[in-house]
Formats: sequence, C-alpha cells, structure tokens
Amino acid sequence: MKKTLDEHAARFDDIAAEYDENKSEEYNECVRLVVEHATRGLAGDETVLDLATGTGAIALAVADAAGRVVGRDISEGMMEEARAKAAERGVSNVEFGEGRFRAPNYDGSVDVVASNFAMHHLADDEKREAIDVIAGLDPDKIVLGDVMLFDGTLRVPEDASGEEPRAEPNSDEPFFSPDVDDPATVGVLADAFTDAGYALTAVEMVHDQVGVLVAERV
Repeated sequence: MKKTLDEHAARFDDIAAEYDENKSEEYNECVRLVVEHATRGLAGDETVLDLATGTGAIALAVADAAGRVVGRDISEGMMEEARAKAAERGVSNVEFGEGRFRAPNYDGSVDVVASNFAMHHLADDEKREAIDVIAGLDPDKIVLGDVMLFDGTLRVPEDASGEEPRAEPNSDEPFFSPDVDDPATVGVLADAFTDAGYALTAVEMVHDQVGVLVAERV
C-alpha cells in the first residue's frame, strides 16, 4: 500500500462531498456491472456486504433486490454522504459503518460480497490477504469492480535494484494514479480467488485497465 489507511481515509474525507461529481464512464460502467452481477439470482431476503462502500453507489443500488445491505468503509466523510443519500431516498435496509478489506468489522452470514474501485489501493500480497478474509465470510459470490491490468496491456520493466520486476500498464496515460494506486493484473486476482476456493464465472473488461470479476464458491 502506497499510503497508510489513515492517509487514505483523510484523503477521501476531504473529497467526500464532491466524490460523485464527474465520475468517468468507466467508473459508472463498473457500478452498473457490479450491481447487475451482485443482484443476479437474489430472491430478496439475502445479505449483501459492500466493502469500501464510499458514498454508497453499490450499497444503495442493490438495496431493492436484497433483504439487508451492509456497507463498510474507512472514511467517515464518505459514509456520511451515503447515509444522507439513503435517508433522502427512504432506503431503510442499508447500514454503514467502519470496516476494511482485511478487517470488515462484520459478524454474521453474508450471501454476496461486492466492492468497486477500492482494492487497487492494496499491494498484491495485501489483495490476496483481503480476498482470503472475504472468503472466510463464506459468501456464495464475490463481485469485484476495480482498476485491474489486463495482460494484453502489460510490459515488464527492467529493475536495476535486483528485485523481481512488476508488471505495469503499457500506456503513456495510465487510468490510475501511480502515486496512490497499486492495481494488480487480472491473473493475480484470478489466482487469489482460485486459491481461496472460488472460481471466476465472469470477467468483464471495461477498459484495458478496468474490469469486473465475478467469483463463486466452488
């Protein structure tokens, strides 16, 4: 992780009021796809856990299809925006509270775990830890929308330090911010889900650096 959790929380607190303004087409498409996959097959009484819920884009959108929605985030400012939107829309089956990928602060059964545009802040080993923690909650389905690098866009840079080189986007204008973001390749994420006992059932490429993965319990 290139920034501490406190630094990330403070950064998102600062931009919470304007966060929903001028979102990219790729972000909005990821929201649409995450909601579509997260709600597919729900009967109406299931629990959905939305990790890194932000201002509630996913949590509020899936509320009509679920019995209960739990949103978790590290930024109180972002969750204040989410709570305000829930109150304005009269959504009563959604709750928001502090939590993070590797410590969701959630104790109970969950049917679907969703997340959008957040896990890319973690380093690859931290993403694997996060996926293991999520798998430990035993959801039937995990839906991850995020900045992720599809293999066809990658190059392996030379590393004079002798450390193992990392794949980077072969683009003069990466979709993400390299100073704060650390996206994984789709392959790294797929391996993490497989090792946690899940199989990828859908891979949606929104952009060569943005996509949605759906993993279901084997």
